[in-house]
Amino acid sequence: MDTIWAPWRIQYIEAKKDDGCIFCEKPKQNRDKKNYILYRAKTSFVIMNIYPYISGHLMVAPYRHVAKLSALDEEEVGEIMKVVSECTKVLEEVMTPQGFNIGANLGKVAGAGIEEHLHVHIVPRWERDTNFMPVISDTRVIPEALDSTYDKLLPVFQRLD
Repeated sequence: MDTIWAPWRIQYIEAKKDDGCIFCEKPKQNRDKKNYILYRAKTSFVIMNIYPYISGHLMVAPYRHVAKLSALDEEEVGEIMKVVSECTKVLEEVMTPQGFNIGANLGKVAGAGIEEHLHVHIVPRWERDTNFMPVISDTRVIPEALDSTYDKLLPVFQRLD
């Protein structure tokens, strides 16, 4: 058996599990670095996925607790799409991906891990960014620590205001 050393996982294992919605609770805490919040707009915000598909995996969520696109008002829809677009620009500048996967998993059967609060995923992609690990061992290899990615992206997001 192969062993993958991932000492940062102990924080997750030992952490108290929240019963609330992370997309509602994290912005209220005003601990953006600890919560990996990179940008706050008027009706939505950008947060890093702490269980990323790959480095730079971001999410845009409205502050308002809604599960469906149809529940968003016109301002929220417009702003979320604008922020998603800005995320791609920031990622292009900092991480130079060759493409993106962008989408929302609406409902449990669609793959939503947090189905009660709508959020849009922005996943940067590079040619050959996957390897044999997901195929043979259901394991992803994330090449950069979350804190490092946050520190690289934050200065560029700060320029958006």
